[in-house]
Amino acid sequence: MKLLKTAVVATTLALSLGSFSANAEICLGMACMYNRMTPSEGIDAAVGQVTKALIALNDNAGSDVVIEDIKEALKLSKEINANDKLDRNRNRANDYLKKARTAVQDGDSVKAAELLTEAEKRFSELKGMIDLTQADRRSQQTNLLNRITGTVDSDAGARASVK
Repeated sequence: MKLLKTAVVATTLALSLGSFSANAEICLGMACMYNRMTPSEGIDAAVGQVTKALIALNDNAGSDVVIEDIKEALKLSKEINANDKLDRNRNRANDYLKKARTAVQDGDSVKAAELLTEAEKRFSELKGMIDLTQADRRSQQTNLLNRITGTVDSDAGARASVK
Protein backbone atom coordinates (compact mmCIF):
# COMPACT_ATOMS: atom_id res chain seq x y z
CA MET A 1 0.00 0.00 0.00
CA LYS A 2 2.86 2.35 0.88
CA LEU A 3 4.56 1.57 -2.43
CA LEU A 4 1.33 2.22 -4.34
CA LYS A 5 0.84 5.55 -2.56
CA THR A 6 4.40 6.62 -3.42
CA ALA A 7 3.91 5.61 -7.05
CA VAL A 8 0.66 7.58 -7.33
CA VAL A 9 2.27 10.68 -5.82
CA ALA A 10 5.29 10.38 -8.13
CA THR A 11 3.09 9.91 -11.19
CA THR A 12 0.88 12.84 -10.25
CA LEU A 13 3.90 15.03 -9.68
CA ALA A 14 5.46 14.03 -13.00
CA LEU A 15 2.24 14.67 -14.91
CA SER A 16 1.64 18.03 -13.25
CA LEU A 17 5.20 19.20 -13.99
CA GLY A 18 4.92 18.02 -17.57
CA SER A 19 1.64 19.82 -18.15
CA PHE A 20 3.24 23.25 -17.65
CA SER A 21 5.36 23.92 -20.68
CA ALA A 22 8.04 26.56 -20.50
CA ASN A 23 6.91 29.06 -23.12
CA ALA A 24 8.86 32.21 -23.82
CA GLU A 25 5.68 34.20 -23.18
CA ILE A 26 5.46 33.03 -19.57
CA CYS A 27 7.66 34.99 -17.26
CA LEU A 28 7.69 34.90 -13.49
CA GLY A 29 8.97 37.46 -11.04
CA MET A 30 9.50 41.19 -10.92
CA ALA A 31 12.15 41.15 -13.65
CA CYS A 32 9.57 40.29 -16.28
CA MET A 33 6.81 42.58 -15.07
CA TYR A 34 8.01 45.36 -17.33
CA ASN A 35 10.73 45.52 -19.99
CA ARG A 36 8.44 44.37 -22.79
CA MET A 37 9.89 47.08 -25.03
CA THR A 38 13.09 49.03 -25.45
CA PRO A 39 13.43 52.42 -23.72
CA SER A 40 13.05 54.19 -27.07
CA GLU A 41 9.85 52.28 -27.83
CA GLY A 42 8.60 53.03 -24.31
CA ILE A 43 9.22 56.75 -24.80
CA ASP A 44 7.37 56.69 -28.12
CA ALA A 45 4.46 54.80 -26.56
CA ALA A 46 4.25 57.18 -23.60
CA VAL A 47 4.39 60.26 -25.85
CA GLY A 48 1.67 58.77 -28.05
CA GLN A 49 -0.54 58.11 -25.05
CA VAL A 50 -0.01 61.63 -23.67
CA THR A 51 -0.89 63.01 -27.11
CA LYS A 52 -4.02 60.86 -27.12
CA ALA A 53 -4.98 62.24 -23.69
CA LEU A 54 -4.36 65.80 -24.91
CA ILE A 55 -6.54 65.24 -27.98
CA ALA A 56 -9.28 63.72 -25.82
CA LEU A 57 -9.09 66.73 -23.48
CA ASN A 58 -9.30 69.21 -26.36
CA ASP A 59 -12.25 67.31 -27.87
CA ASN A 60 -14.11 67.44 -24.52
CA ALA A 61 -14.28 63.64 -24.47
CA GLY A 62 -15.02 63.56 -20.76
CA SER A 63 -12.86 63.38 -17.70
CA ASP A 64 -13.04 59.59 -17.40
CA VAL A 65 -11.55 59.09 -20.86
CA VAL A 66 -8.76 61.60 -20.25
CA ILE A 67 -7.95 60.11 -16.84
CA GLU A 68 -7.78 56.60 -18.35
CA ASP A 69 -5.40 57.87 -21.05
CA ILE A 70 -3.21 59.51 -18.40
CA LYS A 71 -3.18 56.31 -16.33
CA GLU A 72 -2.20 54.32 -19.40
CA ALA A 73 0.62 56.79 -20.11
CA LEU A 74 1.85 56.34 -16.53
CA LYS A 75 1.82 52.55 -17.00
CA LEU A 76 3.69 52.80 -20.29
CA SER A 77 6.30 55.07 -18.75
CA LYS A 78 7.37 52.23 -16.48
CA GLU A 79 8.86 50.60 -19.56
CA ILE A 80 11.36 53.45 -19.88
CA ASN A 81 14.45 52.23 -18.05
CA ALA A 82 17.97 52.70 -19.34
CA ASN A 83 20.00 54.57 -16.71
CA ASP A 84 19.63 56.61 -13.54
CA LYS A 85 19.62 59.96 -15.31
CA LEU A 86 16.81 58.83 -17.59
CA ASP A 87 14.85 57.40 -14.68
CA ARG A 88 15.04 60.64 -12.67
CA ASN A 89 13.77 62.65 -15.62
CA ARG A 90 11.07 60.08 -16.35
CA ASN A 91 9.84 60.51 -12.78
CA ARG A 92 9.75 64.29 -13.27
CA ALA A 93 7.68 63.85 -16.44
CA ASN A 94 5.38 61.49 -14.51
CA ASP A 95 4.85 64.22 -11.94
CA TYR A 96 3.36 66.42 -14.67
CA LEU A 97 1.05 63.57 -15.68
CA LYS A 98 -0.10 63.15 -12.08
CA LYS A 99 -0.72 66.89 -11.73
CA ALA A 100 -2.66 66.84 -15.01
CA ARG A 101 -4.77 63.95 -13.73
CA THR A 102 -5.56 65.95 -10.58
CA ALA A 103 -6.43 69.01 -12.69
CA VAL A 104 -8.80 66.93 -14.82
CA GLN A 105 -10.44 65.55 -11.68
CA ASP A 106 -10.86 69.11 -10.40
CA GLY A 107 -12.37 70.19 -13.72
CA ASP A 108 -9.57 72.60 -14.69
CA SER A 109 -9.06 71.65 -18.33
CA VAL A 110 -6.84 74.66 -19.15
CA LYS A 111 -4.31 73.74 -16.46
CA ALA A 112 -4.56 70.06 -17.44
CA ALA A 113 -3.80 70.92 -21.08
CA GLU A 114 -0.73 72.93 -20.03
CA LEU A 115 0.51 70.12 -17.81
CA LEU A 116 -0.07 67.48 -20.49
CA THR A 117 1.82 69.60 -23.04
CA GLU A 118 4.72 69.93 -20.61
CA ALA A 119 4.66 66.18 -19.90
CA GLU A 120 4.69 65.46 -23.64
CA LYS A 121 7.69 67.77 -24.08
CA ARG A 122 9.56 66.18 -21.17
CA PHE A 123 8.91 62.64 -22.40
CA SER A 124 10.14 63.66 -25.87
CA GLU A 125 13.36 65.00 -24.34
CA LEU A 126 14.09 61.61 -22.74
CA LYS A 127 15.34 60.15 -26.04
CA GLY A 128 18.50 62.23 -25.79
CA MET A 129 19.21 60.80 -22.35
CA ILE A 130 19.15 57.11 -23.24
CA ASP A 131 22.88 56.82 -23.81
CA LEU A 132 25.16 57.81 -21.00
CA THR A 133 27.36 60.75 -21.84
CA GLN A 134 31.12 60.41 -21.51
CA ALA A 135 31.07 62.48 -18.31
CA ASP A 136 28.40 60.19 -16.83
CA ARG A 137 30.40 57.12 -17.78
CA ARG A 138 33.54 58.51 -16.16
CA SER A 139 31.76 59.29 -12.91
CA GLN A 140 30.28 55.79 -12.73
CA GLN A 141 33.39 53.85 -13.81
CA THR A 142 35.56 52.69 -10.94
CA ASN A 143 39.06 51.38 -10.70
CA LEU A 144 37.65 48.05 -9.48
CA LEU A 145 35.63 47.67 -12.68
CA ASN A 146 38.72 48.46 -14.72
CA ARG A 147 40.68 45.75 -12.92
CA ILE A 148 37.87 43.24 -13.48
CA THR A 149 37.55 44.02 -17.18
CA GLY A 150 41.28 44.43 -17.66
CA THR A 151 41.01 47.89 -19.18
CA VAL A 152 43.20 50.90 -18.55
CA ASP A 153 41.25 54.11 -18.04
CA SER A 154 43.02 57.05 -16.43
CA ASP A 155 39.68 58.91 -16.12
CA ALA A 156 38.06 56.19 -14.01
CA GLY A 157 36.32 57.65 -11.01
CA ALA A 158 37.02 61.19 -12.17
CA ARG A 159 34.31 63.74 -11.55
CA ALA A 160 33.06 65.69 -14.51
CA SER A 161 33.96 69.35 -14.29
CA VAL A 162 31.00 71.60 -13.61
CA LYS A 163 30.77 74.47 -16.07
